[in-house]
Formats: sequence, C-alpha cells, structure tokens
Amino acid sequence: MALAYDPDTQFVAVALKRSRIDGYGVFAAEAVPAFTRLGLLTGESITVAEARRRAQESQRLMLVELSPARAIDASRSQDAMRFTNHSCSPNARIQVEDGEISFFALRDLQAGDEITVDYGLTHHEGRLTCRCGAPGCRGSL
Repeated sequence: MALAYDPDTQFVAVALKRSRIDGYGVFAAEAVPAFTRLGLLTGESITVAEARRRAQESQRLMLVELSPARAIDASRSQDAMRFTNHSCSPNARIQVEDGEISFFALRDLQAGDEITVDYGLTHHEGRLTCRCGAPGCRGSL
C-alpha cells in the first residue's frame, strides 16, 4: 500500500496493483468521498518540446503539460499517482494549478476501485489504442 499525500486534508491510502486497463494502476485502498483531493504528482520539469520528443521515443508516457511551454515527466517520480490510467469514463480528474498537479475524485470511490482520469488530448495523437473498456470508449488516445 502507498499513500498519496494531500497537505490540505490527509493521506489517502492507495494500492498499486495490476490493472485490466494497462500495466499497473492505482487503486483506492479505502472509501473516498467525491471531490476529495486524492494526491499529487511530481516529476522532472521539462519543456513541452522535450516532452514531445520523449513521446516519439516511448509508448509508455507519464507526461503532464503545465503550460504551453512547460511539462512534467513523472516517469521517475515516486508518487503513486503516476500509475493513474486513462478511462473515457473517469472517476477522477487532474487539476493543474500554480505548477502543482493534483488528482480529485469525481464521485465516491469504494476500496478496490481503480482511480482513472481522462487523459484528453495526448502526445500519442490517436496512435495508441484505448483499452479502458468504458461504454462509449473513444477507441484511441
């Protein structure tokens, strides 16, 4: 079990396990009310140009753009939230504010629920098949 730190409220317990979506995922280890801040994501600060270059070299990305010029590469981060998978019907969202990347529950989560977010437009540019399995899945990332 890992803990995703939320300085405004508490530590939210999460577990890293194999995901039916892709590789490993981050799962709620306890019930979490809707709108709870789940945790933070940190990583290496890079330019968006460098993020796009790295995206061309790898199928597995952990990049979040902070602005038109800056991005975070969380590939080497110790934050559990870096394992958050995509879903076309997510139960959480990413919020970027003042250079900080936070995750918030969109609805109540039960222990064992995989925490997912909608990646939106990605550096994959539609070349990667979506495997979320959600009703109405867009089919690609």
